[in-house]
Amino acid sequence: MTQEFLIAARPDLQAARGEWLQTLAGERRLAKLTVEAYERDTRQFLQFLTGHCGGAPGIADIADLRPADFRAFLAARRNGGAGARTLGRGLAGIRSFLRFLEKRGLVNAAGASALHSPRAPKGLPKPLTAADARRVSSGDGQLAEEPWIAARNAAVLALLYGSGLRISEALGLTGGDLVSPREETLRITGKGGKTRLVPVLPVVHRAAAEYRRLCPYHLSPNQPLFRGARGGALRPAIIQREMQKMRSALNLPDTATPHALRHSFATHLLARGGDLRAIQELLGHASLSTTQVYTAVDTSRLLEIYDAAHPRA
Repeated sequence: MTQEFLIAARPDLQAARGEWLQTLAGERRLAKLTVEAYERDTRQFLQFLTGHCGGAPGIADIADLRPADFRAFLAARRNGGAGARTLGRGLAGIRSFLRFLEKRGLVNAAGASALHSPRAPKGLPKPLTAADARRVSSGDGQLAEEPWIAARNAAVLALLYGSGLRISEALGLTGGDLVSPREETLRITGKGGKTRLVPVLPVVHRAAAEYRRLCPYHLSPNQPLFRGARGGALRPAIIQREMQKMRSALNLPDTATPHALRHSFATHLLARGGDLRAIQELLGHASLSTTQVYTAVDTSRLLEIYDAAHPRA
């Protein structure tokens, strides 16, 4: 691979790095942008080591780097404005390079391997507005031409928004579920085998009943409730693809996904005075701290309203 930049390293380390980059592009067939990112990240690391070690490093200088050396590099990059994702990718590139050298008996990569990658901060959930959530989870909002498929999609999305289910939980229902409109709750088995009761609104029952009426397949109690076009179990990718079509047709944001309806369920409940502990139970979160992220969403929404409406804002 042609070197386009002046590398702050001695010839032996420069040559080894060039061979590693060629291996990434040739034998491992990494994407061009990934190789370019690894080239840039390791170049920045060697430039840092030039100051850290008091001169251009060679293989002997990086043979036994300690975790403290890598922490110093990450701290310098963070002070320069690099975020956690950038730092994590950079550390991955450096580890790859050192493992390449370690396999040739040239260095010890334990120092880099012992270091934990920086954690990227979790972004806030992106709920839909109440109006948009109602549109995408209603029968009128569906785009499928086949009536029973449109009804099926509406029933699945109504469960995500009306009961706060994960898409896997909705598609895990059987023909024995949602049979009677008198059922006010559903028993759901979520992550880790944890069971919970979720409410079933009349609108969800109506959507399920319409799907049952139109579905061309027999929905036996021990078989999947929601079916694909050929009668097999419905796959999450189908619903995700339908949501993608609705994003375009209804001018929804890119964050409008099936899972965003679950976020919308929690956020809208909280905004209407729902109890945080009760919302935790409805979502099936093991820890209240997981549910508390929705308080930040609600607060940010209140600030948006304040900025838009307050005469002194």
